[in-house]
Amino acid sequence: MRRILIVAAALLAIVLPVQGQDEAVDTALVGELMAFHGSKAIVEAMSTHCYETTGLDNAYKEAAANWYLRNISYLDLADRVINRLGGGSEAELEAAENYGGSQIMSAYNQAADKNAFCRTFLEQVESGTLDIDKQLPEILKRAQDISAS
Repeated sequence: MRRILIVAAALLAIVLPVQGQDEAVDTALVGELMAFHGSKAIVEAMSTHCYETTGLDNAYKEAAANWYLRNISYLDLADRVINRLGGGSEAELEAAENYGGSQIMSAYNQAADKNAFCRTFLEQVESGTLDIDKQLPEILKRAQDISAS
């Protein structure tokens, strides 16, 4: 599953072109930073789905809330840098969220044991394995460098 999430984040950077923006926009970096929001969508979509699938196990809601608290600063950083680079339309954000959510649901639908998939997902969210700084460290570093300059 971890491999699927990393691949989904990497593909997200490729499929999210910045449309209607000035040529000076670093479209690749904007797309990569939008992957942060794709990661958020992955955690939200799967947490909600697994919460419902496992008999309303509140551990999923709590894990998603804790993930958000650990990652909100990275999401805010991404938004600041995206805006600084001239990107960040609502359409881009929606595309990132839709793509992330669809990728994790596709992985879930392909899983032979849905309950095991949800339990593994919960473990990864709780352990921080799916945090932005663990999933997208190079992109995070680039964003931090741009923000600091």
